[in-house]
Amino acid sequence: MSTPNLCTLNILLADDGSAHSKAAIKLLGDLPLDEQSLIKALRVFTPSDTADVWLLERTLELTEKALKEQGKRVESEIILGHPAEKIIEVAQEYNASMIVIGAKGLRATFGILLGGVVQQVVEHADLPVLVVREPYNGLKRVLFTVDGSEQSNNMIGCMGDFPFPNGVEFDILHVAPPIPSEQEIVQYWPSGLDTSFTIPIDEIREKIEERAKEEEARGKEMLLEARETLRENGIEAQISFMRGDGATEIIEYAKDRRIDLIVSGGRGLGPVRSWILGSVSRKLLHYAPCSVMVVKGEKEDD
Repeated sequence: MSTPNLCTLNILLADDGSAHSKAAIKLLGDLPLDEQSLIKALRVFTPSDTADVWLLERTLELTEKALKEQGKRVESEIILGHPAEKIIEVAQEYNASMIVIGAKGLRATFGILLGGVVQQVVEHADLPVLVVREPYNGLKRVLFTVDGSEQSNNMIGCMGDFPFPNGVEFDILHVAPPIPSEQEIVQYWPSGLDTSFTIPIDEIREKIEERAKEEEARGKEMLLEARETLRENGIEAQISFMRGDGATEIIEYAKDRRIDLIVSGGRGLGPVRSWILGSVSRKLLHYAPCSVMVVKGEKEDD
């Protein structure tokens, strides 16, 4: 599965009338889509919602109207079924280039930071998913996270096709693992009555420094390669190298730099096995202060 052209093909908007869904409508309105692009606004209802279908149809009409007022080509559909399954099924039938969905639906349980439907869609869909979080105040700064994986490289490679608004500033961030302290390594060193040698502190210190330099060199090389790939696609970006827990550092960076959208690679497995999203991407979806887009690599064979 190769990543589709995110600028010219179809977009599926999973709409449910929530504040996050309304933020997604605003974000789509800001994107300078190709004139051939078509947004399909989809509303999925369950058997328990049957009595209120008329109301759901009305809110879907308002979504379609809002997008048309922003100059977008739109069509809408309301269907019965399991929300996550139907969203993915329709996206495939519609040949969508990406799914856009609000971060939390109307019925998300209080205290759960990401709606169950959203989690399932991101985990199971084999195409890019843009999860929009409100409040949305425009796309002014976008952060790409890179780790050298196939999924990360795939994400950077397709970003030149994404219809970013004019004036957006771009950042690329790589987070290397924290440097272990001598004390952390020493506590796992063999010890006891049968140990006939002392702990080689100098050797440990040298290996830690050597490993740290190698990680930093690889990380900066990734950043330079990513920046060059983006530059070839008309995107200029500044690069940053950090150390620490990946998700924590990315989230703090996003807060400090007032990032509006984080774009990350993800990993999906075939339908027979359980679907897995990288731990960093999953944490970003739950805890990032802004919208998050996950771009997966090729789907593995079953």
